[in-house]
Amino acid sequence: MKAFYTIFVSLLSLGFCFACDFPAVFNFGDSNSDTGGLSAAFGQAGPPNGETYFHRPAGRYSDGRLMIDFLMEKLEHPHLSAFLDALGSNFSHGANFAASGSTIRPQNQSGYSPISLNVQYSEFRDFHRRSQMIRSEGGEVFKGLMPKPEYFSQALYTFDIGQNDLTAGYFFNLTTYQVRAQIRDMVDQFETILKNIYEVHGGRSFWIHNTGPLGCLPYVMDGLPVAPTQHDKFGCAVPYNDVARYFNLKLKEAVVQLRKDKPLAALTYVDIYSVKYELISNARKHGFVNPLQACCGHGGKYNYNRRFGCGSKINLKEKEISVESCKDPSVMINWDGVHYTEAANKWVFDQIVNGNFSDPPLSLTRACNKK
Repeated sequence: MKAFYTIFVSLLSLGFCFACDFPAVFNFGDSNSDTGGLSAAFGQAGPPNGETYFHRPAGRYSDGRLMIDFLMEKLEHPHLSAFLDALGSNFSHGANFAASGSTIRPQNQSGYSPISLNVQYSEFRDFHRRSQMIRSEGGEVFKGLMPKPEYFSQALYTFDIGQNDLTAGYFFNLTTYQVRAQIRDMVDQFETILKNIYEVHGGRSFWIHNTGPLGCLPYVMDGLPVAPTQHDKFGCAVPYNDVARYFNLKLKEAVVQLRKDKPLAALTYVDIYSVKYELISNARKHGFVNPLQACCGHGGKYNYNRRFGCGSKINLKEKEISVESCKDPSVMINWDGVHYTEAANKWVFDQIVNGNFSDPPLSLTRACNKK
């Protein structure tokens, strides 16, 4: 036994990383990882959403699975149920608090959705308490649908949020200077939530996505002013990508500081921006076409019109038509002008799962290690 312990300590000192057993995942975010939160609260994301994998609407703004779905599959768990969805949910392996349109800052400060990150944390705090009450008082059936008490310290806590704070600022007619000035507060509020999970709930493993290239999204390029000289060689809007990179810089600085403040935490920062930009800028190389056009949209340079979203009805010359998906979503990157297709989500996930774009460079299954 003593020899085994000596070897174990030696391996740790050499930086050897052990595989992690995450019995649960608790996710916080926006539509990039919403598996049904907004749909449960305000009405289902209708067809053709979900058509590729689920063959029906499934609470996701995509034709199929999101990165959080592929993450759960990699960990060999069922897809995460949305906390707000009361029907058919199973929380035994975690819960999803993400909601489409959500922001880090509260709605009255910067957002579209009332379910901002502080609200998501309040939901999680209530879930932690009530799920354990149900386990002890609710009988075997309900007990089996709730996470075990030790799962809250053993779980992986995942975050993908911030995009809507940045774009909302522009759509509310703020200048780039004003949007950038809000980023410090965004990051501070993000830090507060993460510290609460660490201190109050015992969370130790965190998987944190930065935000993607906003200036390559059809709804941004169609809806916000961009001079011809402000496009890069791939057609993306440089000013909005620059703001995303600035947010990512400040987010990474916060993660570095959190490692010092919370030495027992394993914080993995994942560079989603670089992966998505690589996909968009070299789409054909990776098997995709028309990287700046929506698959499910209507008209214009980007096949996007914010008045006629994916699945909506349009009256043209006294004839009603539906805004439908393209012929082959599997070769398209953008789904509806805002979100990614299942194929693109899968491609991005495949690049990040092994730690190639992470700091520290740890794979998903080793993200309980600190380095």
